[in-house]
Amino acid sequence: MTRNFLLAAMLLVSHTISAQNGEGNAKQIIDDLASRIELHGYAQAGYTYKDAGEGSPTNTFDVKRVLFWAKAKVTDRWSFLFMHDFSSVVQEFYTDYKVHDAFCVRFGQFKNSYSLENPLSPTKLELIECYSQAGIYLTGCGSDPLYGIQYGRDLGLMAYGNLFNKHLYYELAVMNGQGINRKDGNKQKDVILKLDFRPIKELRIVASGQKGKGHAVATSVYNPDINIGDDYRRDRVSFGAELQTKPINLRSEYLAGKDGEVGSRGFYCTGSATIYKQLEAIASYDYFEPNTTLEISQTNYTAGMQYWFYKKCRAQLQYTRCCPNSGKKYNCIQAQMQVAF
Repeated sequence: MTRNFLLAAMLLVSHTISAQNGEGNAKQIIDDLASRIELHGYAQAGYTYKDAGEGSPTNTFDVKRVLFWAKAKVTDRWSFLFMHDFSSVVQEFYTDYKVHDAFCVRFGQFKNSYSLENPLSPTKLELIECYSQAGIYLTGCGSDPLYGIQYGRDLGLMAYGNLFNKHLYYELAVMNGQGINRKDGNKQKDVILKLDFRPIKELRIVASGQKGKGHAVATSVYNPDINIGDDYRRDRVSFGAELQTKPINLRSEYLAGKDGEVGSRGFYCTGSATIYKQLEAIASYDYFEPNTTLEISQTNYTAGMQYWFYKKCRAQLQYTRCCPNSGKKYNCIQAQMQVAF
């Protein structure tokens, strides 16, 4: 599939160049083609040890992600992207058209706009587990059984752009609400709005909300009144901020959701600080309640280090103390190597 996509991209861009420049010569066409297609990829793999709480300890080498994507610039206004995760499934395929800096359109399958955290790449996030507990659950990254493993992505149409001299960025999306590589399970669509205010270059203040209806693909112990195939209320809201300076990066967010009659909420604060050159210290506090009525919750405390040995490449080592409010507390030690281009 990747090979066919790249071939189609090359043919489409080549045809566009020929139409714009006439016959030209082969070298000019190849140069133009190379300048219009970007290829990127990364792999994250490592080692995980858990003392498993109620069970026996486990340890394993694991490959978390191996992604490749290609972005083709057809014209100065029109582009498209294809992304495949070789450890799972095709994750993204969409086209963008820029009418103006203040108004662009995206159609296809892509990361949903809910939360500050979800759209961020795992190559830039500090934690080996990447996202917070609330982020994983509420954006559909995998821990919510009703929604399934959707990697925080969905199919739909989105308008986005920058306003007020790039101090305000917005995204407004209408999506299936069913996740990746599948049709909508009901007649309703989800509407997601995100506002990203940047008063200064180093600071972002982000609010987002989602209004929609889910279609359950499984049952959940957190929400036992919803059965497989049921349509149910699925709403979300979040408020967060991110501060990025040269020595210190800090990101924090409150997230909440409503599935049927069951509420959930979480909060995290994650940061990194440069110790020496490319060596950074990492710390995170992460709290989540999947059912606020039953008062089921877990708090994770993480500390670690990471070393950027070449551009987007790093080695990470982290310790997490996992503290559920019921059940035995347990420990997790993780090491990971990231190679990206």
